[in-house]
Amino acid sequence: MKVIVIEDEQSIIDAINLAFEFRWQGVTLLSAASGKEGIALVRNESPDVVILDINLPDISGFDVLKQVREFSAVPVIILTVRSEDEDMLRGLETGADDYVIKPFNYLNLLARVKAVLRRADKAPLNIKQYSAISSRIKIDFVNQKVFLDEKAIELTPREYRLLVMLVKNKGKLIKYKEILREIWGKSRTDDNGNIRIYIRRLRKKLQDNPPDIILNKRGTGYMFNG
Repeated sequence: MKVIVIEDEQSIIDAINLAFEFRWQGVTLLSAASGKEGIALVRNESPDVVILDINLPDISGFDVLKQVREFSAVPVIILTVRSEDEDMLRGLETGADDYVIKPFNYLNLLARVKAVLRRADKAPLNIKQYSAISSRIKIDFVNQKVFLDEKAIELTPREYRLLVMLVKNKGKLIKYKEILREIWGKSRTDDNGNIRIYIRRLRKKLQDNPPDIILNKRGTGYMFNG
């Protein structure tokens, strides 16, 4: 497995590398100390996961994440010293799969990496390879690609899983707690902010505005109308 760390503090890179060496054999860790170098590294190395600091010396981690999402759906975990909800939500809206607040426990970081990789690898079972789920939308379930009007659209791994969950239950209202448990692995039922962010991103990418594909029953959940 290949991990890229985009971080300008060498001590943090060294600590992450040491954590992988002791706890996760077979991992190749590459690093970049600036945002632009990190973008090039992700493009050239095709990593399995990216650990991205928000505070970089040249461009912000948010800008790095935005540019990476233009060509890759690699799982990204952001590192931030900011604990404000606004910054966390901005990272998730830009395309992050998870976040860790500095200072952090390195075992917790490894657990987060395993979780995003597990979710990224999760594929629907017993579904034919291609499915035209609406007059404009088609999914290639084997290669995990989504097409709108025959053109591929870029979805993050979590966006893809959320769309597939909705599609598999077409016409059925899925409650917030079911979505949180399936997509985020959470048992909490009062953390619906992330769902709203991802639904908003999906609607934008699927050109579902005003919404008539992904419908919401306020206070309950979402349904794929197709």
